[in-house]
Amino acid sequence: MSSFMIYPAIDIRGGQCVRLVQGDYDRETVYNANPVEVARSWEAQGGSFIHLVDLDGAKAGHPVNDELIGEIARSVQVPVQVGGGLRTLDDVKRLLSLGVSRVILGTAAIEDRAFTEAVLGTYGDQVAIGIDARNGLVATRGWLETSEVQAEVLAKELAAKGAETFIFTDISRDGMMQGPNVEAILSLAQASGKTVIASGGVTVQDDLLRLAAHADQGIGGVIVGKALYTGNIDLTQAITAIGSLKSSNVE
Repeated sequence: MSSFMIYPAIDIRGGQCVRLVQGDYDRETVYNANPVEVARSWEAQGGSFIHLVDLDGAKAGHPVNDELIGEIARSVQVPVQVGGGLRTLDDVKRLLSLGVSRVILGTAAIEDRAFTEAVLGTYGDQVAIGIDARNGLVATRGWLETSEVQAEVLAKELAAKGAETFIFTDISRDGMMQGPNVEAILSLAQASGKTVIASGGVTVQDDLLRLAAHADQGIGGVIVGKALYTGNIDLTQAITAIGSLKSSNVE
């Protein structure tokens, strides 16, 4: 069984740790006023890679919470990946200089292909492409707009330009606690031939195990947000369960 990782999520808005429902900025729940504290908690519970989203940045079109993100990166020993509003090489360079291990390009992957290819060419595996889809079409600008680009087509094109990691979100499942869209995630992995990190819809531990069972088919991990904050999933227990699944497959 190939490697599979859980990425606990921290979505930042107004300096606080929040969750949105289906990317709707009017449907926000604040879970913690101190994202640094949350990051340390995920690390203490066994998290080995933390997923950060600058929601203000995604909406504004440029990083907004970068100083806070840098503080988070310095406060934990595990790597962090960050998305939200990255539109220029200077944005990318600054975040990486602050200690971020991997940056995520979303809107720019649709709207500025030259920039995206330049970032891939310069930073390689320090870059992930975030593909957020609504009914199979890629959404941009913090999910406020929907393009006419098919998610699988975009993944295939960017894989050919050097993208090695994709983060795929089915917006219809995000924050709805209805389970992940495994079929769509597998289709994207097959179309791109690269690693896909799943996002959206994870509700219970069995959802994680369903995804982990497809690690050999390109699903390399899953981002978990709301289910951790509500207590539906215990991070330490989930990591142990996935480790047991790997062991049983090896045997």
